[in-house]
Amino acid sequence: MSLNEPEQSVGMAEPVAMPIAVPAPLAAEGVPTRFACFVTGTDTEIGKTLISSAILHKLVRHGVRACGMKPIAAGAEERDGELHNDDAAMLRAAGNVQLPQSITTPYMLREPCAPHIAAALEGVTIEPVPILTAYAEILGASDATVVEGVGGFCVPFSEDFDSADLAVQLGLPVVLVVGMRLGCINHALLTAEAIVARGLVLAGWVANQVDPDMRFAIDNIAELERRLPAPLLGHVPRLDEPTAAKASTYLELASLPGWPAKRA
Repeated sequence: MSLNEPEQSVGMAEPVAMPIAVPAPLAAEGVPTRFACFVTGTDTEIGKTLISSAILHKLVRHGVRACGMKPIAAGAEERDGELHNDDAAMLRAAGNVQLPQSITTPYMLREPCAPHIAAALEGVTIEPVPILTAYAEILGASDATVVEGVGGFCVPFSEDFDSADLAVQLGLPVVLVVGMRLGCINHALLTAEAIVARGLVLAGWVANQVDPDMRFAIDNIAELERRLPAPLLGHVPRLDEPTAAKASTYLELASLPGWPAKRA
């Protein structure tokens, strides 16, 4: 039994029903296949937004209607009478389906800190229903969805709800962003165990070079390739200008479940 085939799953709730795949004959006629994934990371500030945006960029280049979702964004400032978060804005810019911010980011919080603390400061309780309702609206408006988590995989949102619980309720294949720096092997393996223990599929992982001076980075990647139960989707170097378009050139995503075939 592999790490991606646990004996039983644990989690707060049962996953929501996944969209039905398009039958092969219809797909051959040009009906788009639904793609969705949940992007998590080994820590905060390791490039989840960059990789999520790069995935969206590649989806748009494949000719599908793609929308990003960052359910919770902590660290927003008011601009022109509306709260703005750089990560949420980068996701919106990378997709080609534009929906109200209240749908793509149901919880926009001002304080740049742990979500449960930021929410408490505003008298808000982060709950799953508004997120799942917004996600359903995104599904109805797009062919592909990339949901970016918050911080690491088990970041708390409230007393009884965290990022891992959200991933379980969405039930999506997980893409793990590994921040390449000292200690990344341990962080990646523990995160992978937590993902699989909840009955989720670790569909792939991305090595993102957060420390440009990291020694033996290639050796670390090789060891992670040997130990992680999912394919390496790409190694993104430290970019002087970290854009979705540039990062996307280092990713190969065809192995992800539901990834669309490129249209002629």
